[in-house]
Amino acid sequence: MITLKLATSLDGKIATAAGESRWITGAESRQQVHHLRSLHDAVLVGAGTALADDPELTVRLPGYAGPQPARVILDSRQRLSPTSRLALTARDVPTYLVTNGAPASGLVEAGVQIVQVGENGAERSSLPSVVAALAALGLARLFVEGGGEVAASFLRHNLVARLEWFRAPIVIGDEGRSGVGAMALEALSGAPRLRRTEIQVLGQDLWERYERI
Repeated sequence: MITLKLATSLDGKIATAAGESRWITGAESRQQVHHLRSLHDAVLVGAGTALADDPELTVRLPGYAGPQPARVILDSRQRLSPTSRLALTARDVPTYLVTNGAPASGLVEAGVQIVQVGENGAERSSLPSVVAALAALGLARLFVEGGGEVAASFLRHNLVARLEWFRAPIVIGDEGRSGVGAMALEALSGAPRLRRTEIQVLGQDLWERYERI
């Protein structure tokens, strides 16, 4: 089961043009995101998010004593720094980097587990193949947190079973970075269809929950 999480402005932006994103949504929404992380085998982000935000991608809730989900980074060029938070904590929380190239020694030494998918030299690995490889490692319940290109790719391949959308009452404008990147749709008939199952108010934000039709 793959869940896509979006935390956006009212106009669907996840950051300003300069990349500022902390924080668009409020504390109540962020707490719910931590709870959702705890329900999945792994939290997945693209290399752009890992490089821009230097996130931990862990469950940080008061009193939480359960297991931490693994962290997965889609990084075909292995740009993740061995000094990033993800790499520095890789021996404490299982951390996987998906690439199609030979493992980078600095990341391996830090404890990052390299998952090679696809042919060496290809621009990037096939997303369905990546999902299958992660499932073979016991990481079937994925919580996809971004960025926009990764979100679009999962939607385009019809891999998203659930969408958790947190929307804040702020408008960023067209120059902001979109929560969902280019879908390359030629007709509305090709657009992913979802069914809204629930709406909750979290502080000043809205939490909308969707399922794939």
